[in-house]
Amino acid sequence: MPKIYHSGPDPDFPYLDETQRYHFPSPQKASGDIVAVGGNLSPGMLLSAYEQGIFPWYNEDDPILWQSPDPRFVLFPEQLHISTSMKKVFKKKVFDIAFDRDFITVITNCAQILRHDQEGTWITKDMIAAYCELFRLGYAHCTGSYRDGVLVGGCYGVRIGSVFYGESMFAKESNASKAAFLAFAQKLFSEGIRFIDCQVPTVHLESLGATAISRKEFLRLLHA
Repeated sequence: MPKIYHSGPDPDFPYLDETQRYHFPSPQKASGDIVAVGGNLSPGMLLSAYEQGIFPWYNEDDPILWQSPDPRFVLFPEQLHISTSMKKVFKKKVFDIAFDRDFITVITNCAQILRHDQEGTWITKDMIAAYCELFRLGYAHCTGSYRDGVLVGGCYGVRIGSVFYGESMFAKESNASKAAFLAFAQKLFSEGIRFIDCQVPTVHLESLGATAISRKEFLRLLHA
């Protein structure tokens, strides 16, 4: 009998805490970007996925889809690009930048922001709750751009070892998300992060220096 998948997290799948791990199918053997279907968003599942080059990306009415894109978009320290206009933004201190402040507000804004290439959001209530728990445990991090004390842009992701896995960003003002991301990237690279996983290609991230590499190369770097 074929397995029946629940939409969102599977209530019958065991909860894994941050000390437990799950072995996903090898991304190298996947015929497409989707490596596995089902499971839940418990800390052990999420950490296991990132450590194996996989992340959850699905619509609210779907079961959890665990993905490992080929090619993969990454940003290396030596390729980080800060344009002349963004250097002026930093020099003029247009935004106040804060790290790990208002995580739930940052991720909620990422979920609510309208994007021209998407009909809805993949950051569901379950995703928000799961990443807030990773933040509580010290794995998820965020950066915010503030103007007059109001959050106008930001980004968040997951840090494991010497890799940062970027998840999403938002902007309510021009350059607000860029300022948050670039400030965060500089901080991460200064602390020894080897590369930032940007997941899939976008024009926005490409303008900041991200580049596409094969999934095979990404996994090699990840496991080095």
